[in-house]
Amino acid sequence: MRRLSGFTLTALTFGFAFLYIPILLLILYSFNESRLVTVWGGFSLKWYGELLRNESYLRAAWVTLRVGLVTATLATFIALFAAITLVRRRRFFGRTLFTGMIYTPLVMPEVMMGLSLALLFVSLGVDRGMVTIILAHTTFATAFASVVISSRLVDVDPSLEEAAMDLGCSPTLAFIKVLLPVIAPAVAAAWLLAFTLSLDDLVIATFVAGPSATTLPMKVFSQVRLGVTPEVNALSTLLIALVSVSVMTLALVHKRVARPMA
Repeated sequence: MRRLSGFTLTALTFGFAFLYIPILLLILYSFNESRLVTVWGGFSLKWYGELLRNESYLRAAWVTLRVGLVTATLATFIALFAAITLVRRRRFFGRTLFTGMIYTPLVMPEVMMGLSLALLFVSLGVDRGMVTIILAHTTFATAFASVVISSRLVDVDPSLEEAAMDLGCSPTLAFIKVLLPVIAPAVAAAWLLAFTLSLDDLVIATFVAGPSATTLPMKVFSQVRLGVTPEVNALSTLLIALVSVSVMTLALVHKRVARPMA
């Protein structure tokens, strides 16, 4: 096993410090007694209580969660059949156009996409709100979900479905009983990616959201523009804790499932 050189070790140290020290400071100051986020006034949990009593943050979090769940489900459903069409049907009329429509959101700037969708909704007379946010998020999340599912579908042997149909399965039953279980991990990963992208989006939601629907990133951004508050630190700490627990739980589940297969 090769030992790390001094330069590599130094670069890694500074790199990890640059990434994680700000996060650790944010977590530390979420327990600060003082309202001034840069002045330590003693240990306290009061800002977590203030956060839980802040109705504007709670409403924004509820809107964000609903938008994320619906967006991830719709995007994964569309991406699944889009990936099957692209991978299994090599040649059909309009394939190039269809491929471009699926993958264009991957490279399109978010500002351009948000502006174009806002103009579309205005021209159609659609009131901007939670529905328009879901439609906008589904538009770009479908592209990312399609990439994930397609990458797994390429490695699946089509003869598995053909064998199932030779044994009497209909194409639909072969898809449900043979293909879907094989690509289920990729479908789950696509759903989680779409959900994460929806939770994280700020730019597109800013264009397509109305006064009746404010997502959590929009709320935090508008608050930070006026100055960082202890409630923002507390909210960020809770999100970091949620993500950390989720990742560790998934890692333990994967390890436990993979152990019998070894």
